[in-house]
Amino acid sequence: MVEITGTGETGLSARYAAALYALAFEKNALNEVVEQMEALGRLIGESPALKALLANPLTNSKTAAPVLNEALTAQGFGELVRHFVQVVVANRRLRDLPALVAGFAAYVARKRGEMVADVTTAHPLTDVQRAQLHARLAEAGYGTVRLTERTDPAILGGLVLKIGSKLFDTSLKSRLNRLNFSLKGAA
Repeated sequence: MVEITGTGETGLSARYAAALYALAFEKNALNEVVEQMEALGRLIGESPALKALLANPLTNSKTAAPVLNEALTAQGFGELVRHFVQVVVANRRLRDLPALVAGFAAYVARKRGEMVADVTTAHPLTDVQRAQLHARLAEAGYGTVRLTERTDPAILGGLVLKIGSKLFDTSLKSRLNRLNFSLKGAA
């Protein structure tokens, strides 16, 4: 798939993102849709049941569509976001929904002149850590950066930062793997 420069968006997510962005802009609901898509991303990240539903290749789109619509309505999501999810389900792209949500965030950031940095940590970032990370990125020449945060206890500590095409991995897991590799080479 084609990558749009500096965003990490694939062709698929870029098409969906552009369509939703254009529709939200046309309906004068862009800020609302952006906030709701961020909330949808958080909901997917925090709900093991929703993650399992999205990841299951046997999920029937005909039964999933009304259940998802009802759940999103109960959570207060607007018509445009609910319709977006319904289109994703109808196109049998339910497994791609997390990537489509992330692609939309990257598309919006690019439209706003921001860079998106994906940050993975073992534990959620504190406000102080977040501010320090923003300061370090500004020192490195990345002016306006929008953080997309994920937690993954498997990295044990440190962080993995992806900004544009650059990857910075200071995780304890990677350090241990490098140490293990160097010890094997010395033996």
